[in-house]
Amino acid sequence: MRQIKAQEITEAVKRLCMEANYDLGEDVLRAFDRALAIEESSLGKEVLEQLKENARIAREERVPMCQDTGYAVVFVELGQEASIVGGTLEDAINEGVRQGYREGYLRKSVLGDPIKRVNTGDNTPAAIHLHLVPGDHLKLTFIAKGGGCENMSALKMLKPADGVEGIKAFVVETVRAAGANPCPPVVVGVGIGGTFDMAALLAKKALLRPVGEPSSDPETDSLEQELLERINNLGIGPQGFGGRVTALAVHVEKHACHIAGLPVAVNLDCHAHRLKEAVL
Repeated sequence: MRQIKAQEITEAVKRLCMEANYDLGEDVLRAFDRALAIEESSLGKEVLEQLKENARIAREERVPMCQDTGYAVVFVELGQEASIVGGTLEDAINEGVRQGYREGYLRKSVLGDPIKRVNTGDNTPAAIHLHLVPGDHLKLTFIAKGGGCENMSALKMLKPADGVEGIKAFVVETVRAAGANPCPPVVVGVGIGGTFDMAALLAKKALLRPVGEPSSDPETDSLEQELLERINNLGIGPQGFGGRVTALAVHVEKHACHIAGLPVAVNLDCHAHRLKEAVL
């Protein structure tokens, strides 16, 4: 049984919090370049260039690329042959968030109670999703999830008879209704199947794939490409100023579901798609 120290997890999460907010991933930057190649609007092109410049400044000056430094969402893959020592996994992750947001001068956006609405002051607690996997490693995937794009996400319990056309209509309408609010060009995560709660988790998990990387399933890949085309035909464009590029990518994750249901969730992420990983 391999032992992983809680302090190592804290240090890794602390680093991920800051790196995600300072250093936009190469997959997103490449997606910006692909968008520039097809964007027809001069204003849309200017916005995309400004987003690239904003990312450069954040990376070089080690400052947040957006004032909304996000809710800390952490996906954990824990090997069944690994043991956490010196503390609990949850405490170690939250301490990493606490240190990362304080030392990185990142905005604290978390309220301890959704009704009383008092800020916790350190951006904890994080949203933690734990998955047990074979092996003895620990993989941490951190997303800084902004409020604007999260607020525009949606879930619907479709009828089985609605079928794939109902899924397409719901996804496209969700993006259309969101308009400029989620700071496009967006990354669209779609979860299909499972239960009410699982569909939402699938949609968020879909955001973990490198931006624009095709699904390994040909039918899902075809669905993603059709959805991307329909969304970009909405004309919302970069930052809502109009244009060809409303979304950088659409990623779909599916799961088995009950014969009576067809749950579908859409989780939007803004152009500042802040995602970092670490393996211990």
